Amino acid sequence: MRFLCSIVLVASIFCNSDSSKSKSKPNIILINIDDMGWKDTGYQGSEYYETPNIDNLAKLGMSFTNGYAASSNCAPSRACLMTGKWAPRHEIYTVGSSERGSHRDRKLIPIKNTKTLGKNHKVFPEILKSNGYETCHAGKWHLSNNPLSFGFDKNIGGGHNGRPKSYYPPYKNINIEGNSKEHLTDVIMSKVLNFVDSVKSPFFLYYAPYAVHTPITPVKNLLNKYKAKQKSNGQNNAEYASMIENLDRNIGLLILKLRNKGILNNTIIILTSDNGGLYGITKQPPLRAGKGSYYEGGIRVPFLFVYKSKIQTNSKNNTPITQLDLFPTILNYAGIDYSNLNLDGDNLSSILEGNTQTFNRSLYWHFPIYLQAYNKDQNENRDPLFRTRPGSVIRYGDYKLHYYFENNEVELYNLSNDIGEKKNLAFNKVKKKEEMLTLLKNWWQKTKAPIPTELNPHYTH
Repeated sequence: MRFLCSIVLVASIFCNSDSSKSKSKPNIILINIDDMGWKDTGYQGSEYYETPNIDNLAKLGMSFTNGYAASSNCAPSRACLMTGKWAPRHEIYTVGSSERGSHRDRKLIPIKNTKTLGKNHKVFPEILKSNGYETCHAGKWHLSNNPLSFGFDKNIGGGHNGRPKSYYPPYKNINIEGNSKEHLTDVIMSKVLNFVDSVKSPFFLYYAPYAVHTPITPVKNLLNKYKAKQKSNGQNNAEYASMIENLDRNIGLLILKLRNKGILNNTIIILTSDNGGLYGITKQPPLRAGKGSYYEGGIRVPFLFVYKSKIQTNSKNNTPITQLDLFPTILNYAGIDYSNLNLDGDNLSSILEGNTQTFNRSLYWHFPIYLQAYNKDQNENRDPLFRTRPGSVIRYGDYKLHYYFENNEVELYNLSNDIGEKKNLAFNKVKKKEEMLTLLKNWWQKTKAPIPTELNPHYTH
């Protein structure tokens, strides 16, 4: 029964309503998928990947076409999400060393990276716990050795590791037990379902599956289906597709559990991804590049919200939002005052409930580091050697500006008519460029963002 077809799950989940409605604080589930690209779901337009359960979640609530990860790779994105703070506040800029790629190709000495989130940073699960929520982490944590020290009552498979060494047992670097043939995504969900069965409301579940991060490991009973399926728009990896469908099936099992327990209508569900899809494994046309890049393919991600009694159903919104907005939004719906926390995100409830159409604000990314390219011969980055060179990015309205520290280079794009970031307007829209540069420089000062200036003596270009 664990391998019920997704479409059967969809029918049983969404054709029924809860038998009762609770007036208590809502349960909250945050689904943070690893490396799922903006166009890796059916509701976002993929014709190759099959995600019927995620697609129906989108119908039950509001999806954002301009939803952004707080960073273009895993650890900094998760640190921003958990703290509600821009990267210069917690100083986690990348995974591992900031000196990735050949030292001969790096013109600057990058800013040193912080690898573990400091306990001086308060994360929102701690606040939920102190306000009566039972909290569970399931899957990838990546910010410290143990999420239990950051406000979680229960930890299912989370540690400092950024990826599993194996999706099949023995799971090696994942501290979790499954049967002899159980895929890691399945075993984590089975324990999540046990938590939901045993917990009393209200609860917070941070479901952060390791899927669909590498190592790309096929779910064997789905593989032939995708090998036989027609490829579409650069999406053609059958092994990756099988991982996506299996993850979607597990999300369906979670929603079915909520429905059967009569708590679906009193549960807020948020789904996003920690960064864009891994270019070469998957592509996100018309978005440029992928994970590790600060072009749209690296930071624009699936983003949706479901809460039957509050959030508009079957709706799409074009407002640019970021994962930093989750901290204040979640606390708002939990009825918790956060006014003294000086968060960098905004409460999205006015948009989710249809009272506000948009926000007049800028979004920022800061990456004073180097991140090497995976494939020098096939990529959509600025150059074949790096997905990211040290710089910053700002989005304000329809415009997006990239600033690179090595040579003070600027790129400016109008995303309303150039979502693929192909036409650099920096020399044509000088006034707009200067306006956005001023905003960016003011933000550097406000956040005390470190700017790399020291030349690398080993640089040979």
